[in-house]
Amino acid sequence: MKKIDIFAHVLLPNYYKKMISIDSSIPKTYAFTNIESLKDLRVRRKLWNGTTKQVISYANINAEDYCNPEESARLCREANEELINCVKENRDMFSYGIGMLPFNNVEEALNILDEVASSKELVGVQVFTRHLGKSIADKEYLPILKKCARLGLLVLLHPVFDPRKPDNNIVFSWEYELSQAMLDLVNADIFTECPNIKIIVHHAGAMIPFFAGRIENIMKDKKEEFKKFYVDTAILGNSKALELAIYYFGIDKVLYGTDAPFGIMPNGATKEIEQAIDELPILQEDKEKIYWKNFERILK
Repeated sequence: MKKIDIFAHVLLPNYYKKMISIDSSIPKTYAFTNIESLKDLRVRRKLWNGTTKQVISYANINAEDYCNPEESARLCREANEELINCVKENRDMFSYGIGMLPFNNVEEALNILDEVASSKELVGVQVFTRHLGKSIADKEYLPILKKCARLGLLVLLHPVFDPRKPDNNIVFSWEYELSQAMLDLVNADIFTECPNIKIIVHHAGAMIPFFAGRIENIMKDKKEEFKKFYVDTAILGNSKALELAIYYFGIDKVLYGTDAPFGIMPNGATKEIEQAIDELPILQEDKEKIYWKNFERILK
């Protein structure tokens, strides 16, 4: 069956080298930078299953956290160009790329969105639950989200480490981050401001499906807004949890994504997540929707 993994990551060499030259502590700060298949496409190709194609975005080392606004914008442009070339040169493995924006330079971020939209290789941008300590739902970032909606660009929502939480980890706290960002966006009336926006939330919508009853009874006037997000399948397997996500968001809102090469070494949880999807008690045509049809539909 055709399969397009819409949430996979890379850390391409030119961008990574530039970031290390700015802050040499990055490899020690972020252990994930030691994953060879994240940085080295030769390793990635050796471990590739030969069939699943990926939509790639950068691992979260963002220029805005290290650079002034002008330099951040320049690095994002260079990173996007490197991503475009990577997709062009590896069409058998990669379907598209997801661009990077400088959130400390909103004016230039808006210009970069035009560049992303004009590219045949990039189909959206990655945003994070927080940028520079502010929620993605902050009014300062609304022009970016509005322009994404206007241009028809996908918006992939990824969590960040929150330094205010001393127990922060990627098992639980990242899922809280995603859930809080979804709440912030709903409370900011994002789907009223941008009725056509296509936000794809990492990790199957995090805590939202499990706490649907609380949402429906406590936030009665907002409960339907949460169902307007799209979500991926990147929860390292767990067919029952995916079933819950499908039940909550609807089959047309769930897209195949693995978070590769993260989760299970050396190259991600592609096998485990595909097994979880294949075990779902749903029709074959619905599995096709998850694996590729939903993605191709929302691209249009």
